[in-house]
Amino acid sequence: MAKYEKIIIGQFEEVVNHLENDIANSGISMKLVDESNYTVGDSKIAVRVYDKYFMRNGNRASLSLTVVGNDSNIFISAIGAGGGQGIFINFSLGAEDDMVAIVQKSIEQME
Repeated sequence: MAKYEKIIIGQFEEVVNHLENDIANSGISMKLVDESNYTVGDSKIAVRVYDKYFMRNGNRASLSLTVVGNDSNIFISAIGAGGGQGIFINFSLGAEDDMVAIVQKSIEQME
């Protein structure tokens, strides 16, 4: 498992759209599995789950993205999982890290 979290200042919709575009354009096998959006008061929450096939280890990894915005304060959480092999010992070739790095790079471009 890999995780990246960051708090930034920005416009919620712009941040979510920027992340969605960068993630979708990161590879042909990257697929949006499902999404959820919720607003309560002044807070907005966007959850996205992505799935990508990695040829180097012959399996899939997932990326769970959560973006929470309140006014111009935005919290981003990206968690990558499922890129390892083995039943009891999870030997990973870095697929989860690669998934999370897409989000980190995207956020760094916005700052």
